[in-house]
Amino acid sequence: MKKNLLTILLLFSCISFVFAQNRVISGKVTDQKDGAPLPGVSVTVKGVSGTGTQTDISGSYKLTVPATAKILVFGFVGYKPAEIAITGDVINAQIEPDAKQLTEVVVVGYGTQSRRSLTGSVSKIKGSDVANIPVPSLESAIQGKTPGVYIQAQNGKLGQGIQVRIRGASSISAGSQPLYVVDGLPITVDNFSTNDASTNPLVDLNQNDIESIEILKDASAAAIYGSRASNGVVLVTTKKGKAGKTNITYNQYWGFSKPTRERKFMNARQYVAYMREAAKNGGYSSATIEDRLKRYSAGNDDYKTYKVNTDWQDEITQHAPVQNYNLVFSGGNDKTKFYISGTYNNQKGYLISNSLNQYSFRVNLENQATSWLNVGANLSLSRTRNNRLDNDNAFSTPEQVVALAPITPAIDPRTGLISGALDPATGEPNSNYPTYFNPLLNVISSYYKTTDYRNLGNVFAEVKLLPSLKFRSEVGVDILNSGEDTYNGSLTVRNSTTSNGTGFSSSVTSMNFNTNNFLQFTQDIGKSNISAVGGMTYQRQQNDLNQLTGTQFPSDAYKKITSAADLTSGSSTSTAYSLLSYFTRVNYSFDERYLVSLSGRIDGSSRFGANHRYGFFPAGSVGWIISQENFMKEQNTVSELKLRASYGLTGNSEIGNFPARGLFSAFGYAGVAGARPTQLPNPDLKWETTAQADLGLDIGFFQGRLSGTFDVYQKKTRDMLLNVQVPATSGYTTITQNFGKLQNKGFEFQIDSKNFVGAFTWSTSFNFSLNRNKVTDVKGQIIQGSGDAVNQAVEGQPLGVFVTAEFAGADPANGDALWYVNATPGDRTTTNDYNLAKQVKVGDPNPDYIAGLTNTFTYKNFDFSFLLQSVHGNDIYNGAGQYMSASGSNGYDNQTIDQLASWKKPGDITMVPQARLFGGNGINPSSRYIEDGSYVRLKNIVLGYNFPKELLSKIKLQSLRIYAQATNLATWTKYKGWDPELNSDAFSGNITQGYDFYAAPQAKTITFGINVGF
Repeated sequence: MKKNLLTILLLFSCISFVFAQNRVISGKVTDQKDGAPLPGVSVTVKGVSGTGTQTDISGSYKLTVPATAKILVFGFVGYKPAEIAITGDVINAQIEPDAKQLTEVVVVGYGTQSRRSLTGSVSKIKGSDVANIPVPSLESAIQGKTPGVYIQAQNGKLGQGIQVRIRGASSISAGSQPLYVVDGLPITVDNFSTNDASTNPLVDLNQNDIESIEILKDASAAAIYGSRASNGVVLVTTKKGKAGKTNITYNQYWGFSKPTRERKFMNARQYVAYMREAAKNGGYSSATIEDRLKRYSAGNDDYKTYKVNTDWQDEITQHAPVQNYNLVFSGGNDKTKFYISGTYNNQKGYLISNSLNQYSFRVNLENQATSWLNVGANLSLSRTRNNRLDNDNAFSTPEQVVALAPITPAIDPRTGLISGALDPATGEPNSNYPTYFNPLLNVISSYYKTTDYRNLGNVFAEVKLLPSLKFRSEVGVDILNSGEDTYNGSLTVRNSTTSNGTGFSSSVTSMNFNTNNFLQFTQDIGKSNISAVGGMTYQRQQNDLNQLTGTQFPSDAYKKITSAADLTSGSSTSTAYSLLSYFTRVNYSFDERYLVSLSGRIDGSSRFGANHRYGFFPAGSVGWIISQENFMKEQNTVSELKLRASYGLTGNSEIGNFPARGLFSAFGYAGVAGARPTQLPNPDLKWETTAQADLGLDIGFFQGRLSGTFDVYQKKTRDMLLNVQVPATSGYTTITQNFGKLQNKGFEFQIDSKNFVGAFTWSTSFNFSLNRNKVTDVKGQIIQGSGDAVNQAVEGQPLGVFVTAEFAGADPANGDALWYVNATPGDRTTTNDYNLAKQVKVGDPNPDYIAGLTNTFTYKNFDFSFLLQSVHGNDIYNGAGQYMSASGSNGYDNQTIDQLASWKKPGDITMVPQARLFGGNGINPSSRYIEDGSYVRLKNIVLGYNFPKELLSKIKLQSLRIYAQATNLATWTKYKGWDPELNSDAFSGNITQGYDFYAAPQAKTITFGINVGF
């Protein structure tokens, strides 16, 4: 017994001796500048190998060290190494940013990287740069702020789609919009609009909740998103709470908007004289034209005295107040952090019947449940009501009101009704019915509403398996319920055959489910650092659509479909797709100088053929931080210098859900139900593939006072997804196949400078992008766009190039419209026979370059900034010119003021042919309607004042700022239309670009705001 007891005592003594040789040190690492916790900081013991750990998400660490350990070493990319003596069991550290390093942390696919270690091309925009800007969605807010990103709104209607092109369009028929990922969740960007004018799926995102926006541009950065990354990737990260006191902030702005510009049309005197001249030249009698003018003049002779001179552009504009209210609670402790935000946004468009009303709510929570488990959730709820307008190719859209004669009164003096309204007694148009449908009727007798309810959120759990290994699992959903409700009342012309009203209702439920599960590994081995991520993701999206149309309502008091006596049509459809993917990325750095990154993704999609269901998308990049070399350390001029190079493959799968399959559709005959084939199968259908090479340079001077990023790239797309014609004898017209090639190559740079520092500061940021797009192979086909088919995809030319006849002006002898026969410099032979004119390239909607210039000034408590945005070298085709600038040849539409320069007599030299009513003199598609669309725009300007801290402390406030802001304040352009930033919402796509068809101008908005922190 004594022997056993002695053995036990000896064992405990040994254990005690071993523990006496070690001790446990814990603490927290924060940023010396702002006290923010720093996750991922390496903590090691000086002089002892194999002992170390990393800080967790709250900046905390715990490390077992030998009893003889004297000094802890803290290291983090972008910060100066820190050595702190061990004086107790709790060692907190504040580490200092290194001015010679690129300290910015950048969000990349499935993780983050320091700007310094980045080898791909990524642009970052801070959330503060887009907050409180009174634009409908974040795309407009980032316009002009980053190189390589061309953003173009369709028009000035609220909530309409916005075209975003990252390093040019990479496809002819498949989608060209980037992939949007919010907090790791790819969100739904489908267009569910039923009137051909796309809505903006990002309008549901609250800009004030955004922490940062990262734009992945090259293959190295984007290839980890595989088959959806050819058009670039936009990563949106929302704000999170920080440990410390609870912060309450209240933001509010209010203001008004109006159109940036108006076209100049003929007044009453000019219109009457012009139409009389056009009628005479067109062979119409005086009695005919006078009867018509009398009709447009409310059935009286007021047109002879020009008593009525209606400015129809004024009639379609309204007072347009803008207001936004935002309340935020954020804070937490080392264990739990929270961010809670609520926003109310109400905008009234300057166009009649157009408004946007939105409520949004966000909760972001994060909890360090244990030392090894971190959990959290991000949830956003929103309701958006958009009082919409018809698309540009509809007489009921407000901007087409300019076609009405200025001699027509807005209100019929005999009935007191809006001109063009149906007579309530007879149900027929009055004799003074204007030229076309009057959009003003929609204000009192119609509505078109789209209401979106959106739930966007995910939950995650992160498990620390080892000091250098973590596992993260994310599950997210994007649930969109969108409903359209339309009613056209008895006063509108659309009910001339059924004057008792028509109604339309549709509902869409889109369920987008996504899960990401991946491992993250980080390890320092001597001078080497290895970080890796690998895992899988699964996504499934299902869209369910129901539509119903009804007519014959009891009266305009009944507007819902349930009141319709006749349900004329109805449909119900459902569609879905799924994506299963595996991905990995490995980053390696040696001696903080030599960088290598390799990534790969395998995607399996239900959209493609059975023989090519899976695709592989690899990418690689290297970097050399030259400024870390010994030969650079003796000088102080160049503080940062890094070379980057990358190459990789990305894909495009943005097509319909079933293009590879043989499809059948329901078919009935003589009351017997059946089915018939409607689509040929293609089991070999696969992704479009884009190979991109990028060479970049990051450079900084004078400890960061001046820095720049330069990139040159080339993108080559192959196996494009195109609808290929097949012999009609097969029973089909087209089949979707992979063929064709397209390329983009370009150069971009951004330069940032701190011109003055001190009490007065002045900083400048300038970005410039040049992209050259070319269709290199479509097997000799000419693929036409929509509209007048002047936009085409032609081998050897940029995508969407304008191809039509070259206009030669008016024949000096007789006023006939002329076109060039061959349109070559050596042969300027003209003809008045349009069919003899050769179709040639007459313009290009793609800009030669885009640029943005931001200047920010501060002095004491004042701040001032402005952003200039420029697009240069793009052409615009005025598709509405055949009606509004038509030499009176297409009817009684009012004409733009430049038509007064029409040919009058032999010998006149002019580019405006003779006015001939219904004579078709020069209205054919041609370069007559091509104009330079270049512009420079004062996109944003802000003046603010921050109240002094000493004053705020007396009234218990943390911060208080007031400001005035303007967007689209001034535009300089030679374009004669409403706005050079456009792409008609009725005629748009990858091919149809720069096409103007009564596209409303952008809004000029002036707001006044206040930010309060408690």
